[in-house]
Amino acid sequence: MTIRLGLQIPSFTYGRPVAELFPAVIAQAREAEAAGFDTVLLMDHFYQLPTLGEPDEPMLEAYTALGALATATETVQLSTLVTGNTYRNPTLLAKVITTLDVVSAGRAILGIGAGWFELEHRQLGFDFDTFTERFEKLEEALPIIVGMLHGERPSFSGKWYRTENAINEPRYRDHIPIMLGGSGEKKTFGLAARYADHLNLLAGIDELPHKLAVLKQRCAEIDRDPATLETSTLLTVVLDGFGPTRDLGEAQGGRRVAGTPEQVADEIKRRVFDVGIDGVIVNLPSHGYTPGVITAVGEVLRPLVGA
Repeated sequence: MTIRLGLQIPSFTYGRPVAELFPAVIAQAREAEAAGFDTVLLMDHFYQLPTLGEPDEPMLEAYTALGALATATETVQLSTLVTGNTYRNPTLLAKVITTLDVVSAGRAILGIGAGWFELEHRQLGFDFDTFTERFEKLEEALPIIVGMLHGERPSFSGKWYRTENAINEPRYRDHIPIMLGGSGEKKTFGLAARYADHLNLLAGIDELPHKLAVLKQRCAEIDRDPATLETSTLLTVVLDGFGPTRDLGEAQGGRRVAGTPEQVADEIKRRVFDVGIDGVIVNLPSHGYTPGVITAVGEVLRPLVGA
């Protein structure tokens, strides 16, 4: 698995009738595929996030949508950025991601994190628990999921989950890549070092050198070569000269890059790739769906990732 250039679609608010909503999602995925992006990712949320809009704005269930995108694309990897572990039993999640891998002929990536959006949990009836308890759940879920993805039949009895010879068939591959997402230097980085193929660093651009240094420490603590744990970061891109944009302010927490396509590429090269991050995932929520924007971003970023 390699994520060098990913497109995240975090918003489905396009000012169009519902019947035209998913065709716009398909069009974005196909444009990304044609533009050289290697991965298309959706958010795993049921309500829109407060940084992007109102809770009742359109949100599609991630894995249903990804399964449909698998039949509408040919080469891009498909993932969430990232799945909230609290939303699904780990055995169900293992089955879901394995089914996506079968449907897509081996293009699924399991993006996963502890979960954090309290309003969504409370209103929809998911247990939110404490910060510590959510990470306890994630730590129990990962060995169950990993075992099932590898074709083992794990039996597990923990504080939060239990399984008994859990079967997971059919499987397209013996290993589906796992990507953890987050910024927690102790818990998230430690779990990534133990279980993940990839870590998406959800941090401000200025923080990336420090985050990489800490990640190397977490790998050293378990004698893992940090070169075997790929990294990426998520950036919100706003392009000049590509029509009106939706004003989202500065809500992206130091992860916003704006300017001409060439200026955006220069900043990402200097502040992401040159400091040692392996890949970049971009989203474009302020543009809604504007044909051509994804292509313009791909054209300037593709040379940076050797595509």
